[in-house]
Amino acid sequence: MTSEPTTAADTDPIPGSYLPPMLNPFDAGFFDNPYEQYAALRAAEPVHRTPMGPWMLSRHQDVVRVLRDPKLSVEARNSTMPEFADPEMVAIMESRRERGSRAILNIDPPDHHRIRRLVSKVFTPKVIEGLRPQMQRLVDAHLDEVVARGDGTMDVIADLAFPLPFAVISDMMGIEEGRDRHDLRAWSHALVKTFDPILSIDDVRAAAEAGDNFLVYMTETIAAKRRAPDDKLLSAMIAAEEDGDRLSEQELIDNVILLFVAGHETTVNLIGNGTLALLRHPDQLERLRSEPQRGANAVDELLRYDSPVQFSGRFALAPFEIGGHTIEAGSPIMVCLGAANRDPETFPDPDRLDIARPNANQHCSFGGGFHHCLGNALARLEAEVAIGALVRRFPSMRLASDRLDWNGRIVLRGLNALPIAI
Repeated sequence: MTSEPTTAADTDPIPGSYLPPMLNPFDAGFFDNPYEQYAALRAAEPVHRTPMGPWMLSRHQDVVRVLRDPKLSVEARNSTMPEFADPEMVAIMESRRERGSRAILNIDPPDHHRIRRLVSKVFTPKVIEGLRPQMQRLVDAHLDEVVARGDGTMDVIADLAFPLPFAVISDMMGIEEGRDRHDLRAWSHALVKTFDPILSIDDVRAAAEAGDNFLVYMTETIAAKRRAPDDKLLSAMIAAEEDGDRLSEQELIDNVILLFVAGHETTVNLIGNGTLALLRHPDQLERLRSEPQRGANAVDELLRYDSPVQFSGRFALAPFEIGGHTIEAGSPIMVCLGAANRDPETFPDPDRLDIARPNANQHCSFGGGFHHCLGNALARLEAEVAIGALVRRFPSMRLASDRLDWNGRIVLRGLNALPIAI
């Protein structure tokens, strides 16, 4: 049985009325290239209410304003939107509602400022830059293993991007090599799926189990570090103090888990997406090879060009005016970082990769305001070292296939695999 083709008049609530473009992640080509849809939204309805209720913003100036506005909230309890979910999902989430509630990503001032100050005392740019030699050794070891296989191929994700950031954060925290790291990586991978708005009940069950395991492990690990402190980051977080104030047990657990979960997958995607962008732009790949001093700016341009984090969000605490619209108190505001990073008003010729772009660092990929990503310096350094080593080590590397396996995530955009010939 065949169906008649659908026309605009068939879908208009009133024949002939205007239907604004809507983001459609179920479109067949969305995950290959969401930027076409972003551009259409940005041109037609840069500030609009989505069919499900939240507002969406896609212009760079609007996104930056929302990210930096201290009067907006990140705490979901300030939303007036009803939750629509499977009853089992709701029950699982309700039973664990306090999990992660003290992580700096999820709380407003003044608690946010207090906790961030304590964590930042040990997570400093000097500490991060001091990791460069260790990162280089880890990257070289992974690439040595690739060369030793002798088959002339490599999966950038499995062979480098996935193991590297987890090894780095585990070393920083003082987590020994062995089964523990394998378990932590699996639990992180399950938990990070909850960052996406589209979840299956199996995803929620797996994340709940992973969260339970993570909680037990971190409680035991923190107790062990209290008994026998070392010179690693976790012991430093336990000891961090300001005017007699220290992180509570829940604050320690929630923020350590955040560093593992949020810091891992985003860096995996940065290395994978960035390498793919360079392979698709051989002129820029060759320029980075011949001008390695551009490494830091190249990472910012790769973050702008194909951000590992595509969306962020806030909640309006009071009526909020933007782009000629009034957003009601309690309404969720979704800001499309990927669209803002391709806004031609801020980035001329935005669909062109240019590792020398003078304002590449104006991208929104690490958020903004006082919720600007705490681990941004670590992610930048890991990408600079990893991608720089790939470019130098394998001068003839190229894509092994034009067919790419995207992870199908709306918020955390990345590849499941990136096979290359070396």
